[in-house]
Amino acid sequence: MGKNTILKIENLEAGVKDKSILKGVNLEVSKGDIQVIMGPNGSGKSTLAEVLMGSFDSSILSGSIIFNSQDIVNKKPYERAQLGLFLAFQYPVEVPGVNFGVFLHSAYKTTTGENISIFEFILKLKKESKKLGIDETFLSRNLNEGLSGGEKKRMEILQIAILKPKLAILDEIDSGLDIDALRFVTDSINILNKEGITFLIITHQKKILDKVDISTLNIMSKGKIVKSGNTDLIDQIESLGYKKFLKNVQV
Repeated sequence: MGKNTILKIENLEAGVKDKSILKGVNLEVSKGDIQVIMGPNGSGKSTLAEVLMGSFDSSILSGSIIFNSQDIVNKKPYERAQLGLFLAFQYPVEVPGVNFGVFLHSAYKTTTGENISIFEFILKLKKESKKLGIDETFLSRNLNEGLSGGEKKRMEILQIAILKPKLAILDEIDSGLDIDALRFVTDSINILNKEGITFLIITHQKKILDKVDISTLNIMSKGKIVKSGNTDLIDQIESLGYKKFLKNVQV
């Protein structure tokens, strides 16, 4: 494992609710990367994100996950978060009655260990909101309640900006976004990456690849990473589909 490696997955076999989905995933991510995982529906992309974050529905059968120089296979989700791992969900859950600022204040103290007052935290939150161009009125709203899909994604990005994880996994964060919302997401990824946050982006769309500086594009199918390279792979996918990459893949 290289000295700049932040995540190394080796021969990972895992599933959700006793269903085997990941069939031997190997992946290495270096600090400062923006890596992307693409692949057909049902290939295991979202399952990989859930397994990395320690979803209660997921189970690891074999293999290893080394994150930030620690084996996290047996660590709980909050322990992984404390190490600097963050997952932005494809469909952020609405939590009625829970104020966004209060929720994030609690998450910040739990993950960073910093005992910051709510007043100091709100000032920090407003500063990050201004930097990313997010309307401060969202800070007084309940967590994702009554927000559009694009607004929910904005609040996920704001959480990343505040919590400053070492690695942020974005599961279909570009799904269903209009042009302006997609521009906000990609601009924010570029800003936060320059501040030292590493990204692993799961997507079906080419659009996001045109607006961020991708380090590596990984193609996933049948529970494995079957090809890794640069964004030139996009042209092959568009002309030949994913079938080109499935030759000699054993499951």
